[in-house]
Amino acid sequence: MTDARALEADEPAFYLSHSVFSDPGDLSRLDGIPTEPAALARLVRDLLVHREEGWLFGFTVPEHRRNEAETRYVSAILRIVTELDDRPLTTPRAPGRRFAGTCRDFALVLCSLLRTTGTPARVRCGFAAYLVPGRYEDHWVTEYWDRDKGWTLVDAQLPDPQVMEAFAISFDPADVPRDRFLVAGDAWRACREGRADPDAFGVSVVGLSGVDLVQGNVVRDLAALNKVEVLPWDGWNLSERLHLDETDTRLLDGVAEAESRGGPFSRLRHLFLANPGLRTPRTITSYTTYSGVRAIDLGA
Repeated sequence: MTDARALEADEPAFYLSHSVFSDPGDLSRLDGIPTEPAALARLVRDLLVHREEGWLFGFTVPEHRRNEAETRYVSAILRIVTELDDRPLTTPRAPGRRFAGTCRDFALVLCSLLRTTGTPARVRCGFAAYLVPGRYEDHWVTEYWDRDKGWTLVDAQLPDPQVMEAFAISFDPADVPRDRFLVAGDAWRACREGRADPDAFGVSVVGLSGVDLVQGNVVRDLAALNKVEVLPWDGWNLSERLHLDETDTRLLDGVAEAESRGGPFSRLRHLFLANPGLRTPRTITSYTTYSGVRAIDLGA
């Protein structure tokens, strides 16, 4: 659910400006890119490949490239894209010449391009009901502001006929229905209210599921709404707390409600900045897939 509402006064500027993560760096690389969200989503689809979807394209990510998905910054992602293929970014790449990342990278690169071309945008963390039958799969998408429709979800991993067919997608990837992608707050509320089984939420490829993952995504989604677009396996404070007390639970309930509504913006900012258990500290823990557990310094 999201409220159809006007943006707060300082909200457009906030979501038009780049975070340290979404900053694309050298703008000359972006010459000639489109501005329309659907066209940008297709452009991103043709520059990136998910490291777990090679089966779709008959491509296996080489072992020496499996850590590309640890890349945190769009400027570095685009540098790798151009190192693999130095043609303009408007030129589609073969799967083996695309950046090998995850859904978070599709979402963040699209968010970066939308911000750069004048559309307020933000990354959302949650669960997709369209990737693994019968499950809500851990997933990240982009949300952009449409003057007529309000905040609108777009999944840059989908706009390719081969992908659409493989996952039996019948909706517009540039307008993902909110019952097909649940932002983390919606997932938390559904589990808390008994409307969904927590074990249906998770990461199928590594066999993880349960309310702990939903809890972590609630915290990561709030961070993304505040333009701290971390990696899916990053953890800190309340995102990885194993035993919640009543105060923790009430706080997460409040965060989930704000995430479900997509605002108000001032509420999202206050929740993040005023609560040490929610805001990202300088050093976080990254539970990487191939490099073990690492302490990551996000800087000041």
